[in-house]
Amino acid sequence: MATNKKLHLPKRKKKKSRQQNKLGKAPGTISYMGDKERGDSVIYSTSYNVNGFETNEYENLDQFLKEDSSDKITWVNVVGITDEPFIEKLGKHYNLNPLVLEDIVNTEQRPKIDEYEDYIFGIFRMLYISEEDEIIGEHIAIILHENTVLVFQEVKADVFNGLRERITGKLGRIRTRGADYLFFALLDAIVDNYFLAIENLNNRIENLEEEVYQNPEPIVAQNIQQLKKEILKIRRWIYPVKELISRLIDSENPKITKDTKLFLRDVLDHAIEINESLQIYREMSMSLMEMYMSNMSNKMNEVMKVLTIMASIFIPLTFIAGIYGMNFEHMPELHYKYGYYVVWAVMILLFVGMMIYFKRKKWL
Repeated sequence: MATNKKLHLPKRKKKKSRQQNKLGKAPGTISYMGDKERGDSVIYSTSYNVNGFETNEYENLDQFLKEDSSDKITWVNVVGITDEPFIEKLGKHYNLNPLVLEDIVNTEQRPKIDEYEDYIFGIFRMLYISEEDEIIGEHIAIILHENTVLVFQEVKADVFNGLRERITGKLGRIRTRGADYLFFALLDAIVDNYFLAIENLNNRIENLEEEVYQNPEPIVAQNIQQLKKEILKIRRWIYPVKELISRLIDSENPKITKDTKLFLRDVLDHAIEINESLQIYREMSMSLMEMYMSNMSNKMNEVMKVLTIMASIFIPLTFIAGIYGMNFEHMPELHYKYGYYVVWAVMILLFVGMMIYFKRKKWL
């Protein structure tokens, strides 16, 4: 007696969502959510005033906490946010709210600005172009204290080299201004680098336009779809920045002076321009797919036109060949001396006549 055996396929492991790590935990729990491997955090400290500057690197948090630079403006740059005890201890030193620390280590956090009694806290996305000409987005948190600006970032690579040169070279007005101006300068560097990302998108759109017109292969459709997804992702990172900067300008928080708000207005203008460009590129990416489908349809129509013309030409020729291929005994033309040549002449005349007709109709 035959028995039916069920085939047991191995179960695929379900990838655990990063959001599941937060389930069941109390608000303010410091739990890193990101793709980076666990590692140690490093502090790069830059203190400056009108007279000079000092830069230091600290791998030991206790050593950093012993330093006193209250008479200078201090830029504390924390690289690496996977070390949760490190972040928690540093947060307690600066009296940061646990919810702030939770957002610092959450790389999926949407851009935001929160104002507290002693500081202003902001989350942004830092964009830069890699050596492979790809747009890289890094989570970054900035906190404005009285004379200190804290910056938390995932990796050492950033967009602040120009700002560091201005501090060390005493270029511009930064060494004569307060911590709020440093806060502005960091935002300005982040937003200015958005223009490079926008330029990268523009170049890719132009290249895809040429490919759509010249060689609409299936891989082009995949590239267009990938571009659309990337534009939407970047738009999600950049779009809120305009509103956040506007809130800083309208804020009555005494930590941001009236002079600094004037500079923030310039950053707001850049953010508005970038958002408008993103909207245009989003529409262009959607029209690219429509152009691709239209070109593919036209290409298919050309093929169908050629096949239809070929079929139209050979149908009457096949008809004639079919008639004289029948096995009837009494067909006068079969016994005619020049019948073979006459049939060929008729078929050739039909072919030439149809070609002339198609030309006049501009079907060819």
